[in-house]
Amino acid sequence: MSCHRKITTGRRIINNPLQTSPAPHLLSQTADCSLFLTNSLPVMNKIIFTEEFCQPENLRPFTLTRQIQDIRVGILTIREKWEKILGLPSFDKKENDYKDLDRSVDIETVIGDDTCFIINGNILPTQKLIKAIRTIQNGEFISVEGHAAIFKVTKKEIKELHKIKISKAVSIKEPVKIIRYPWDIFQLNDWAIRQDFALIKGKRKSQTISKSNRVVNAGSVFLEKGANVEYCVLNASAGPIYIGKDAEIMEGTSIRGPFALGEGARVRMNSRIYGATSIGPYSLAGGEIKNSVVFGYSNKAHDGYLGDSVIGEWCNIGAGTTNSNLKNNASTIKVWTPKGQMEVGNKCGVMMGDYSRTAINTSINSGTIIGVSCNVFGNGLTPNYIPNFSWGSDGVKRYDFEKAITDIENWKKLKSRGISDNEKSILKYIFKHY
Repeated sequence: MSCHRKITTGRRIINNPLQTSPAPHLLSQTADCSLFLTNSLPVMNKIIFTEEFCQPENLRPFTLTRQIQDIRVGILTIREKWEKILGLPSFDKKENDYKDLDRSVDIETVIGDDTCFIINGNILPTQKLIKAIRTIQNGEFISVEGHAAIFKVTKKEIKELHKIKISKAVSIKEPVKIIRYPWDIFQLNDWAIRQDFALIKGKRKSQTISKSNRVVNAGSVFLEKGANVEYCVLNASAGPIYIGKDAEIMEGTSIRGPFALGEGARVRMNSRIYGATSIGPYSLAGGEIKNSVVFGYSNKAHDGYLGDSVIGEWCNIGAGTTNSNLKNNASTIKVWTPKGQMEVGNKCGVMMGDYSRTAINTSINSGTIIGVSCNVFGNGLTPNYIPNFSWGSDGVKRYDFEKAITDIENWKKLKSRGISDNEKSILKYIFKHY
């Protein structure tokens, strides 16, 4: 069979004949270790991620400031997982919108004599997918759950602008892991930490764990070079514990895996952290945290509860801030989306976009969406949806844009960073259009 698959420049695609209703996620409790024992593909190959068929609007606020493939789930971002497993560099398919940055390319002009793997940015690598990638031929694509997920193409398959000749579909019948909505990030985090732990650890040996610690199942605890952990409880009986390069866990902290602490991140004294939790690079964690993902460069340093939540980059959670993750009648939680409210189960905390902050003692309602660059304060429980650039939790007053940029610059200086022109451009677009 031969057909032509049209790859358009627009980001939002409605007519995708290969797309069907999503199947429920199946959360495995064991890592597919054999996935990580294969050799990398030839050096001339490259990965090109696309959001075209992923409906990135469903993953707001996180996809307002990044491509889907740069979402962190587990230890690594989706991009980092694919690059590490396939041993290939990656780029982003140019979508002709405000997120087209340095890595954005036109497939027709960048392909040259290479082979390109065009991968949907919201798909997590699994053993079955990697096995299929290594066997498909040029001009074929992998279909998962009725979705066209991964294409293998060369310049021979590109017939004209935005049109690729596809000769065969290879179907994967087993369920795969797909990030479709913000809550998928924390719901899949247990599985993702286990996969990433096996991938990163491989056959390497952990840095020696200090005898001052109380360790359960030491074989599932891995410390990178420069990690500092003293007088802590590390319980890996329920899942692995990964401590990144130059990260620190201060004394008196109790951690129950699966857990990941990124490079340069710190956990404050006497913290209590339950799996499955990921603290991204250069973030600061403290208090009580459970089943949550913090992307990177963010602070949740003080007492207060964070559970079943996702926190973007460059956020700050004020002292005493606590989120609800369960309604007091234990009923199903509904969460705001651009297409209306959706039921997400009976546990869901807060999804906070990049550059947002809460005042001290903020009480966050269950199933709350906080947009990009919000300054959240006010009395009582927060509303379930706080728009981008809100000043206060009621969403009535907007953050002045220039003040928002100045405040972001001040926060970034605390971690010896600065705000880039690309960041300013993206934030300006969000401020004007969202």
